[in-house]
Amino acid sequence: MRFLKTKFIYLFKICIIFSFFLLNFYPLPKVLALGSLDGHNFVSDAVKNVGPAVVRIDTERLVERQQFDPTLLDPLLRDLLGEPGMAPDRERGQGSGVIIDKNGLVLTNAHVVERVDNVSVTLADGTNCEGQVLGTDSITDLALVKIEDQIESSYAPLGDSEELEVGDWAIALGTPYGLEKTVTLGIVSSLHRDINSLGFSDKRLDLIQTDAAINPGNSGGPLINSNGQVIGINTLVRSGPGAGLGFAIPINLAKNVSDQLLKKGEVIHPYLGVQLISLNPKIAKEHNEDPNALVQLPERSGALIQSVIPNSPAEKAGLRRGDLVIAAENILIEEPKALLDEVEKAQIGKIFLLNVLRDNKEIEVNIKPEALPGLT
Repeated sequence: MRFLKTKFIYLFKICIIFSFFLLNFYPLPKVLALGSLDGHNFVSDAVKNVGPAVVRIDTERLVERQQFDPTLLDPLLRDLLGEPGMAPDRERGQGSGVIIDKNGLVLTNAHVVERVDNVSVTLADGTNCEGQVLGTDSITDLALVKIEDQIESSYAPLGDSEELEVGDWAIALGTPYGLEKTVTLGIVSSLHRDINSLGFSDKRLDLIQTDAAINPGNSGGPLINSNGQVIGINTLVRSGPGAGLGFAIPINLAKNVSDQLLKKGEVIHPYLGVQLISLNPKIAKEHNEDPNALVQLPERSGALIQSVIPNSPAEKAGLRRGDLVIAAENILIEEPKALLDEVEKAQIGKIFLLNVLRDNKEIEVNIKPEALPGLT
């Protein structure tokens, strides 16, 4: 009997030591490790941290009806189109936003509040407030709205999108299809996704890609991490083929844009005035081997100028179609996106140095970027 008792104690000690070894060297999965004592997990904790700062944005704008000559309308058409001179139609829209400071500043998408006449903001507790659009930036699809009423609402903590890694948790909050306080869970599927590759040539954005469900009405709402910090602003959803892909604007960019909108009411984007295509040795060689090729291209990587906009900084600096940009401000350029990234950092009216290959000779071009037309 004593032998059995001693053996049981010995086995019990081994189990304790083995359990200690497992917990220290093979920690529990994050989902289990982040579970709380009340049975809820990290998602509910993160949502509690940000959810009170998520708002619904309702917009309204007046749209003039098409005017018709009443003498040309028969009674049936008049019933269909209305009487000439009647009041304009009211076009309504809806999106989401997130309060980012104690003064009631709300970050959202530019496409949610651009060219509207009235903005209404509904807080998480149901309180309805008037909103004023402080500024929009269509290039980054970001906007800043000020809640006009005095409110007592918490604001969301902002994270650091540069610290994100593919595979990190991603939680989308917002009002898809008018359904308030909707939460969806996924992961960060990709980082630095170029918006131009999604068919938006008029934007300058590197997006966070996520499989967290983002639907119409989520636009402008926050994408948050497992710690309950905003890491992005939801902006796009891919429908049709490739459905299930959502995209968000990194919060670091959103902070920079919102600061400029708060101070100036606008964001100035430098531009050169060139249309670019990507060139690499393989593409150049295939082109050069074509007997019908009118020009020979350098067999190396860079941003090839396809056209130059008249009266642009590029034209004034002497850039030409067929020039290959291989460096900007001594930074190697291997694709158009790299050049656009450097242009975005440039200062308006200050010399911006380009290294260009023209007729197989490298030349330096001093160009002075100007503000992108239509934004000032």
